[in-house]
Order: sequence, then C-alpha cells, then structure tokens
Amino acid sequence: MRPAPTILHLDMDAFFAAAEQAAKPSLRGKPVVVGGLGPRGVVATASYEARRFGVHSAMPMAQARRLCPNAAYLVPRFSLYRTVSDQVMELLGGLSPLVEPLSLDEAFVDLEAGGTADDSRSAREAGERLRRDILTATGLTGSVGLAGSKMLAKIASEQAKPDGLVLIEPGTERELLGPMPVRTLPGVGPATGEHLRRAGMTTVAELAEAGEDELVRLLGRAHGGAIFRMAMGHDDRPVVAERDAKSVSVEDTFDVDLHDRVRIRTEVERLADRCVRRLRASGHSGRTIVLKVRRFDFSTLTRSETLRGPTDDPAVVREAAARLLEAVDTTGGVRLLGVGVSGLADYTQEDLFAQAAAGERHDEDEEFAPPRESSPGVEQLPGGDVRPAADRRWTAGQDVRHAAYGPGWVQGSGLGRVTVRFEEPWSAAPGRVRTFAVDDPGLEPSEPLPLVRPPDQSSWPASRPKSRSPADPVPGPPASSPGAGEVVGLAGGGGRSRP
Repeated sequence: MRPAPTILHLDMDAFFAAAEQAAKPSLRGKPVVVGGLGPRGVVATASYEARRFGVHSAMPMAQARRLCPNAAYLVPRFSLYRTVSDQVMELLGGLSPLVEPLSLDEAFVDLEAGGTADDSRSAREAGERLRRDILTATGLTGSVGLAGSKMLAKIASEQAKPDGLVLIEPGTERELLGPMPVRTLPGVGPATGEHLRRAGMTTVAELAEAGEDELVRLLGRAHGGAIFRMAMGHDDRPVVAERDAKSVSVEDTFDVDLHDRVRIRTEVERLADRCVRRLRASGHSGRTIVLKVRRFDFSTLTRSETLRGPTDDPAVVREAAARLLEAVDTTGGVRLLGVGVSGLADYTQEDLFAQAAAGERHDEDEEFAPPRESSPGVEQLPGGDVRPAADRRWTAGQDVRHAAYGPGWVQGSGLGRVTVRFEEPWSAAPGRVRTFAVDDPGLEPSEPLPLVRPPDQSSWPASRPKSRSPADPVPGPPASSPGAGEVVGLAGGGGRSRP
C-alpha cells in the first residue's frame, strides 16, 4: 500500500451510449441502448437515462425493450469508440509511462511513476486536469478514482460516477470498506458471494472479522488468503504498462437457430475471415484455431486444432475451422458460432496448408472469451463498424452519407425503406429526417464524424447539409411514404429488428 493516493483509475461514463449521444444531438438527454439488436442480442451499454428504467449491461435486449420501450436502440460503432479511446489513452500517457488499459474506456495510471503526483493535493489536481482535458478533447465525461492501491482506486471511481472524482486518503481504507458488500472486492463473484452469505458474511467488515484462517477454510488457501488481504485494505498489485493479447476471436448469435449444415459451414468460414482481419490488424499470427458452437439447448462445445506454426492466412484458418466443425453434432440447431485464434506470435510460418492437415486436435469444455467489442448478429468491417449486406440492409445507428443531404445516421429500416436523420455532432438542434428506398443510389455508408468540431474543416466534404435555425421544424418521414413509421431499432416503430 502506498502512503499517497497516486494510483488513478479512469472509467468513462456509459462510454458507448455517451459517444452515441454526443454524435447525435437528437438523442441527447434521452434513453439510449447500444448492443445487438436481434431478439438474442445483449446490451453492451445503456445511457444513464435508460438505467433509470432498470436497463443495464449484459441484459438481454428483449428484456431491455420491455423495460424501456421508448429508448433508441443502436448497433455499436467500434471504429468511433476506438478513435475516442485512443484520444483518452494518449492523455493518460501524458500523465505517466505506466498506463494499464483494461478496456476501451477504462485504465489504471501510476501517477508517481510519471512524476505527476506525490501527495493527495497533487494527485487531485492531476485527476481534475485529466477530466477537463478529456471533456475538451472528446466532449465526453469520465469518472476518476485516486487511492494508494488499484483495488481502492477502482472502488473510488465507482463512487465518483457519473462525472466525478473521489480520492481515498491512505489510512481510511478499513473504515471505507467495512460496510460495503462482499461483492465489492475483486475476485468475489456470484458463486463466492453466495458461499460467503451462507457462512453469514455479507459485508467486508464481516470478512475481516472472520479472519484469514476461516476464509482459507471456506475458499481455499490462495483465494481465501487473497480475499482476506483485500478485506483488510491491502492490495500491492502494480500498474502494468502492457498486456500481451492471448487470443483473437469473433462470434455471432443468430436470431433463429441454424439447422442447415451448408449454412452453418458458410457462417464458420465468414467468421474465420473476420477473425483473420482482426488478427492482422493487431499485428499478430497464431497457431491454435478454436471453434465455439452453442447449440439449441445452450450447451457450448469448444474444439481446437494446433498447427505446426503460426499463421494469419485466411484460407488456413477457414480450413481448420471447417475441419473442427465436422466433429460437432449440430442436428438440433445452432444458436451461436465463434472462431478464434490463440497461441499468438508476431511472425508467420509460410505454407501451412499441409501442416494444418496434420495439426493436433484437442477437445475442450471451457469457452474462449470473445473480445469486449463483439456484437452478436452484426456484420462488421475490419475497423469494427457494421455495413449493409448485398441486399442493402441498413442497421440502426449506422453512419451514412447522402449525395444531396450530407452526413447522417440510420434511425431504422423496413419494408424496403430506410429512415435517416441528417445531423452532425456539433449541430445546434436535432437534424432533419428523410426516408429513402434501401437501394437509393445517393445513400452510402460513411466513416463516423469526430465528436468535437475540428478547428479546420476545410478537408471535410463540401456536400454537408446546410445548417438550419433551431426554430425550424423537424419534419418526420412523409406520411405517404411507404414504410413511414417502420423504424427498426428505435422503439415505437413497430418494425422488425434486423441483424
């Protein structure tokens, strides 16, 4: 434990949803839910307005729609989130060389290692300055926790939400932790929490009172000892600057179970190609190919094949994944498929076609973890954004550009029509809404606009829509337009959700 609160934990507030609200003036102050839009999709992030209705991360999207039917439901736009995350991480790097990213929107920083802070006053100043810089650079807010350990810094940032800063003075750890529930401590999940509850321990103070011997008896030497030390406020884990990726994987959950064997194989090959694109983007190759199959009864099978050397060749990964599929019974139907590559390296072994055929094959019971940004049932570009399929389907929240109206985003689609709201992040008021045929030649996918207006916009296309007065009315789709009101993804449209 440090004598000064020089470990900082930053957690961006409702990151995906907040980025969508910043990008779309018409959604500011309204409930926004980001995630997979199909009936089997899950919530990635909910805005604070949506959380008031009980919507939260990892909730089934169907349940979220029941709780908050009037929210805007959008697919994730990971290229935008990565861009904003890079801006935030660059600001963190200015504070210290020791920055430990945990995800796109969360990181630890060792302020002492960067000479940024050595006491409570300087640590608080650094935290407040960081929050101001993040707001200026991205237009988004983040919550900051400062403490003498990583565990306490993370607890402090949770207490600071939203858009706040909490500093825990060294020496006050026991007093702070005592009344908190046992699930507050890292490593205490639902199963461990229930086990402790049966033993009569529901608060951190009760864990400390029970003593190390009792916790070791209940949880085992390693786990019990670690939980006791944290209950006493002790956490000496260092901030680690770099974390090596262990695997790269993608997966899709399907709205309807797949039964056709040819279709299943086609989906596996498509996932293999996506996985390789992500593998190459990370600058890695890998030697173990992993196939994940979740069947109709929710049983999950994982199969893997280890090659003689690492590869980033899509043909090799496709063939290996197809061989693994042959060993899986899909008779009753498949609700989820995933393809991953592990055993990562920074070089590639050439000519692995023959080697792959002779690779070792293993059966495993555990699942491989998909990346945080995977979005069930959504076709993604290499950068992570969704794109319309060959039949010109559009997804709610997708960035588009029209030849006549400029940049906008898809509110929804159905019955051969797509509804687009034309606005920019810096628009003074919600933009105009227009409805088009899904195959309108003037409409095309586009890259996300930055959340903060660039100082020099001379490089932006000249086809941007004219600005309008906030007093101007915001018209909806013409009443006579086919598909008007068939808004997919936005609640109240009565349409179907499309992958």
